[in-house]
Amino acid sequence: MSKPMSREQMQAMLSSSGYNAFMGFIVESADPENQVLQMKLPWRSELERGSGTGQFHGGAVATLIDTAGHYACMMTIGAPLPTMNFRVDYLRPAVDTQLHATARVWRIGRTMSVVDVEVTNDSGKTLAIGRANYATPAKA
Repeated sequence: MSKPMSREQMQAMLSSSGYNAFMGFIVESADPENQVLQMKLPWRSELERGSGTGQFHGGAVATLIDTAGHYACMMTIGAPLPTMNFRVDYLRPAVDTQLHATARVWRIGRTMSVVDVEVTNDSGKTLAIGRANYATPAKA
């Protein structure tokens, strides 16, 4: 297993990716020991579902879940992992808020890793939940 990544290292990687930089993800906290990562997605009209709705598009919510899950695993093993599968359950609309994701790693296995991600609004209400599987590098 490689050395765990710091919050600053992960933020630098996010900022160096054109897509992730466009999305505007912010790593709020990283706890490799407990395998928990918190990430924020600030509101921007470019991520709006419909003009004037103030509601995040579901694709932005899904992207946050996949990215937070990926970075939680990467924080733990110190290397990127490709997404194998992920699912999202949308529980309520994300309106007039930032999105906050808490990613918890359940397992870093020999070939696959599993992460659950909860997305909340600024008030702490759960908006969506997701589970993702990532291919673990052979050297992890």
